Amino acid sequence: MSLAIINSRAQVGVQAPAVSVEVHLANGLPSLTLVGLPEAAVKESKDRVRSAILNAGFNFPARRITLNLAPADLPKDGGRFDLAIALGILAASLQVPTLALDNIECLGELALSGAVRPVRGVLPAALAARKAGRTLLVPRANAEEACLASGLRVIAVDHLLEAVAHFNDQAPIAPYVTDGLQQCHVPYPDLKEVQGQLAAKRALLIAAAGAHNLLLSGPPGTGKTLLASRLPGLLPPLQEDEALEVAAIQSVSSHKPLRHWPQRPFRQPHHSASGPALVGGGAKPQPGEITLAHHGVLFLDEFELR
Repeated sequence: MSLAIINSRAQVGVQAPAVSVEVHLANGLPSLTLVGLPEAAVKESKDRVRSAILNAGFNFPARRITLNLAPADLPKDGGRFDLAIALGILAASLQVPTLALDNIECLGELALSGAVRPVRGVLPAALAARKAGRTLLVPRANAEEACLASGLRVIAVDHLLEAVAHFNDQAPIAPYVTDGLQQCHVPYPDLKEVQGQLAAKRALLIAAAGAHNLLLSGPPGTGKTLLASRLPGLLPPLQEDEALEVAAIQSVSSHKPLRHWPQRPFRQPHHSASGPALVGGGAKPQPGEITLAHHGVLFLDEFELR
């Protein structure tokens, strides 16, 4: 069969819309065309994938290859589609059975050697894959993060060879068993370290108990920042659904996979921060300080109220 379709996920803010990686092999001069609104990093994937397939010992088809990332009007960025593209080419060239890939979603960047590198935004993709009822194939470095979506079947690989051997039933990989993200909470600053300020302390307690906003007014050096930094320690621990929301935001905003269960964030942007830095957005949607402080504390020091 010269057509293969692999499921993957894009990243749009903290959402993970579905992307179908369609691979078609046709007769003609050897070429590779990538369509579907790919950005620069995605366009470069065809060179990474070619080297990864050859260095892993597989045959790269000397045919006219067309790759389509559907839906065509959704921007795609990053190297997260490399593994899906490679498996699609191998499936279309009959080196991997296409039926084995029907209920799989793939995420991962490929090195030229065929090694599978971690990507960011895995947790939102894992939650979406669980909702769709599919298995998620991810780099091993992202496996713990993907397992935060309880009930999801996760396959972790370090190399393209492992993935191909798994789908060819040569060396099946058991579903990843998580050890659980560490609960090593860094202690918050304690309110008892603040001397005096009885009225301000009571205001903090009332704000924490009722989830109210708080305005601290006074000249520089009176302890506004000192008091505000103690507010997260007064709030109750994150519930599981709240922790997943915070973890999803951290997953898309950080280049490093999650290693610890998240705590309530405390964000203190500089008073000269721009509007987009606070609210996020942009051509490629990114979370701002308001989003990064979700379920936590956002302290705006010396901001001009308008």
